[in-house]
Amino acid sequence: MTPSGADAAGIESGSSQRPAPRLVYDDDCGFCTWCAAFAAERGEFELVGFEELTPDQLARLPDDYEECAHLLTDDRVYSCGAAIEEAMSRVETPSRYLAAVFQQVPGNETVRESLYREVADRRALFGKLASREPPARRDS
Repeated sequence: MTPSGADAAGIESGSSQRPAPRLVYDDDCGFCTWCAAFAAERGEFELVGFEELTPDQLARLPDDYEECAHLLTDDRVYSCGAAIEEAMSRVETPSRYLAAVFQQVPGNETVRESLYREVADRRALFGKLASREPPARRDS
């Protein structure tokens, strides 16, 4: 499900463009929904909540996929901090420059994953600052 204002771009018939990467997120989390919508409103992403994953998409994800966000491209799967870093490098904001610089820092993977886990483990707190109604809760 794509939040209002976000474009779930794909391949048009006859188009040579690649499909938009799929940003997989916890669609039962207000903060996660806000983050996914933020990215989609500023870049080319198809948003896919955990509840909407297809069998093919699930097969590409790690067994513990519900532990973090993922970015699926045609040829790669980015998970957790790597997914956010890659998404940040694809948005039309200054954060893409920060992501590019950060990718050049030796040992950045350790810092990136630690930061990701710190934020992910405090989603309820961050959700008080930035949140959107999660798609999984809209029908309830």
